[in-house]
Amino acid sequence: MSTKIGTLYMIPVPLTPEGMGAGTIPPDTIAVISRLKVIIAERARTARRWIRTICPEVDLDTVVIFELDKHHRHRIENEWFEAALAGEDIGMMSEAGSPGIADPGARIVCRARDLGLPIQSLVGPSSLVLALMGSGLNGQSFAFQGYLAPRRPAVVDDLKRLEKLAKTTKQTQLFIETPYRNDALFTTALEVLEPDTWLGLAADLTSPEGWQETRTVKGWSKAEWPTLGKVPIVFMIGVRIA
Repeated sequence: MSTKIGTLYMIPVPLTPEGMGAGTIPPDTIAVISRLKVIIAERARTARRWIRTICPEVDLDTVVIFELDKHHRHRIENEWFEAALAGEDIGMMSEAGSPGIADPGARIVCRARDLGLPIQSLVGPSSLVLALMGSGLNGQSFAFQGYLAPRRPAVVDDLKRLEKLAKTTKQTQLFIETPYRNDALFTTALEVLEPDTWLGLAADLTSPEGWQETRTVKGWSKAEWPTLGKVPIVFMIGVRIA
């Protein structure tokens, strides 16, 4: 009887549909995606779309996709790993970017490790890494804070706390927002942060309309404010590297 077990592959996908044109998924990653028959994903519909886009030759009828959805926030099904325990490689796919970073993929890795499965992380885009790379802020020490509080006064407290942390530790603080609240968060940040605080924005990265900019709060206030719109944005507070 074979004792071979499969590997859990952590599979990055494009940040945006338009990002496919930038060649953000390397050939080695595409090769792995093309042969996997079991995928764990946040949404099956999105996973099928990415597979169809990245590997159009794959017959999706032969691919089983398990959803790590809202019903599985505190529960992981044993059947998701049955194929791997039987010797077949499986994959974890994020909604966008790299799984396990700013998504619930870490829970899948923990269960896979408990079962003794090897883990292989594949190369692909991460909005957090790309934003930090182009920010000019400290990349030697940084932290991702997820979502801030949605409403005042809590969001003001969050922004001031991250500002103090960034200035006292020189650690760049990254956070995100639900796209329809981007403009409100940006406006609040300019109102409550100190004029000399560095604030970076990276919007819709890897798409043709993507951009990023880092200025002091005073610099942002003097310039014409961008309309952020309902696109994915990474916000950063930090210390500029001279």
